[in-house]
Amino acid sequence: MTSEIALAGFGGQGILFAGKVLAYCGMLADREVSWLPCYGPEMRGGTCNCSVCLSDDPIGSPVVNDPDILIAMNEPSFVKFIDKVKAGGYAFIDSTLVDSECTRTDIKVFKVPATKLAADNDLQGGANIILIGKLIKETGIISMDGIEATIRKMVPAKKAQLIENNMRAIRLGYEYAE
Repeated sequence: MTSEIALAGFGGQGILFAGKVLAYCGMLADREVSWLPCYGPEMRGGTCNCSVCLSDDPIGSPVVNDPDILIAMNEPSFVKFIDKVKAGGYAFIDSTLVDSECTRTDIKVFKVPATKLAADNDLQGGANIILIGKLIKETGIISMDGIEATIRKMVPAKKAQLIENNMRAIRLGYEYAE
């Protein structure tokens, strides 16, 4: 099975990091993985997206044109990518920053006020990980054990306090019900 994932938002929202988390989870699960970043020339606030492929078979191309799964963290990203999601796919939308309604009936759409949840729970910068938590719950492509092992490996020892914050963010997304 292959899952093609597109993550998109503004620079500074942790889009590339979230993509790396998904890719690393795949690596720890002995899956074939690819991670391909794409961003504008701006340091923060510009456009940013990445493609992640998780597969049981070799990956022919890291480019994801028609994702199975979309994470959209802002309005321009939602507008740009929502129509590209494959029928039967999933869209995880940060409803704090996306006002548009999805009119598609052939995909599963989950609106999560991730930025607000992060702010309300003293997890500034954690909206991306909250959406990963919801993705894990709804798709099952990554286990909770896998995400915890990934977070523990990716967070450097000098920032160990971030492990629990990231796990709190994962749980917030996992447990969020619309």
